[in-house]
Amino acid sequence: MDTVTILLLTFILSVTGLFIFIWSLRKNLFDDNPAAARVIFSEGEIGRVEEPALTPGQLQSLQDTVGAHKMPDDPAKVARMQAELASRIQADRSTSLITFVFLSCAIVWLVFASTAGLISSIKLHQPDFLTSQAWMTFGRMRTLHLNAVAYGWCPMAAFGIAIWTIPRLLKTELVGGRFALLGCMLWNAGLIAGLGSIAAGFNSGLEWLEIPWQISILLVIGGALIGLPLVYTLQNRRVDHLYVSVWYMGAALFWFPVLYLVAKIPGLHFGVEQATMNWWYGHNVLGLYYTPIALGTIYYFLPKIIGRPIQSYNLSLLGFWALAFFYGQVGGHHLIGGPVPGWLVTLSIVQSIMMVVPVIAFSVNQHLTMRGHFKTLVYSPTLRFIVLGGMMYTLSSLQGSVEALRSVNTITHFTHFTVAHAHLGLYGFFSLVMFGAIYFVMPRVMSWEWPYPRLIALHFWLIVTGFAIYFVGLSIGGWLQGLDMLDPAKPFMDSVRVTIPYLEARSVGGSIMTLGHLVFAFHFVSMAFRNGPARIGPALFHRRTAPTVALKGA
Repeated sequence: MDTVTILLLTFILSVTGLFIFIWSLRKNLFDDNPAAARVIFSEGEIGRVEEPALTPGQLQSLQDTVGAHKMPDDPAKVARMQAELASRIQADRSTSLITFVFLSCAIVWLVFASTAGLISSIKLHQPDFLTSQAWMTFGRMRTLHLNAVAYGWCPMAAFGIAIWTIPRLLKTELVGGRFALLGCMLWNAGLIAGLGSIAAGFNSGLEWLEIPWQISILLVIGGALIGLPLVYTLQNRRVDHLYVSVWYMGAALFWFPVLYLVAKIPGLHFGVEQATMNWWYGHNVLGLYYTPIALGTIYYFLPKIIGRPIQSYNLSLLGFWALAFFYGQVGGHHLIGGPVPGWLVTLSIVQSIMMVVPVIAFSVNQHLTMRGHFKTLVYSPTLRFIVLGGMMYTLSSLQGSVEALRSVNTITHFTHFTVAHAHLGLYGFFSLVMFGAIYFVMPRVMSWEWPYPRLIALHFWLIVTGFAIYFVGLSIGGWLQGLDMLDPAKPFMDSVRVTIPYLEARSVGGSIMTLGHLVFAFHFVSMAFRNGPARIGPALFHRRTAPTVALKGA
């Protein structure tokens, strides 16, 4: 298929989409608060804020910000509300132990990955730093960092949040939780073995897929076992309508194993096709696994915290289907200038630009939902993480669309600018949303409130400050690096020297981010061991039972 045909088909598709959009407006499909957006609330619950990470005083301030909440006068409505809250508590208890195990693993991998990333960063401007052992050299340490993030912190946090959220959305208890625990053990065993093999110098040589395929079998089996309880729970759901978060999370948990299996089948991909598959996987695992999990998380937690349904349920569905249709071939823009068919690269660029559709749909929806409620960010630390993470999704996606253009890609390709962009998506967007969700979920999981609320604010400002230094410095340095590399009058080493101050800024930013992660890990461990001030009850919506009962349900 030639380039003109691809562009023509894309134009037709865009115009068709525009007419569908106009038709949906005429049919009032974008009216605010349709019934589907209210299904995450029980009867009479709309208008009441929910933020387990707050002190009682802060919770009251948050409620005052959105207005007073009045309980229903009708006893029958109150009874139905209490019954639904009771079923929600049962759903929470059925997932508590499993969620705790996944999130604990996530914290461990976050600290490990941060340390490996910081060491790698320092090596870029201090190449003699920690070089006495082969496994400490840059090539292996940087790969350890990437794999610990991609298969440790991110999936463990995503699985933990999805397993806690989906039974709530389906208004039933988690079924088959033991499969998830077994899957978690196999996944982490495979990851430890995979990182060990990378440290020892054995890897596949493909970015994002370095773990040898023999070890990856453990990840595949573990992932399948983790997915089983979600399928069983879906079969036992007590709701007719599947809220949009279930669509996002369910699709992500289906897409990821397909991507991983296709990419890891041994002896199937060779030469240029292998490079094409590599970036097909590398980009899709970001857009079709981490992104939908994070978007589904935002669509659940944001309205729950402010006690208000999302502004447009139809926009959320438009964003989901546009993501599903347009993201599949985006990764090909990493091969601009490579020995691949021109139509493949052009198709990738076109789809990268088309990604503006789901991004704008989400961004408009988040802004309209928060309109008039931005003051809640002052009181809710959870919301602060989630809303800022949503904004970073908008920024990273629009930046990615522009970066896919040949004129821009010519400068940024093979530079630190691309690294900064990748971190904007996986850290600025995904990780911030996961931090916020964990602050919301853990008090429900432990029946115990965060012991030091001020540490939540400290964590937020440390990682935001550190990431701002990291992202801005690396973006400027990468752009200057690209310009110097394109200048035939300059020797290559000039493009290296120009990045040095920006790489040092990267290490400063990374150090502050790592400090924020240590604060987060300390707070998490303190909560798990019940250290610090005994804070139970005020922000919970149920009485705390004994810890052994609270963690029952596997």
